[in-house]
Amino acid sequence: MAFGRRNDEEIKLEETKIWVCSSEDCKCWIRDNFKSSEEPRCPICKSEMKQTTKELQVIHNHSKNFM
Repeated sequence: MAFGRRNDEEIKLEETKIWVCSSEDCKCWIRDNFKSSEEPRCPICKSEMKQTTKELQVIHNHSKNFM
């Protein structure tokens, strides 16, 4: 039965560039490879965002709609 099996695949973590909202009240962040403009605005509160890094699971964005 396949439902009882655990996924033994290793989760790959990598230091990833992200953009973090500069507002104290907002906790929004976006991966750099998913941003919609060169210097994105927060999609929730529209504040400026600052670039930083975070240890995250590797995800590839293959969409042509993003930068």
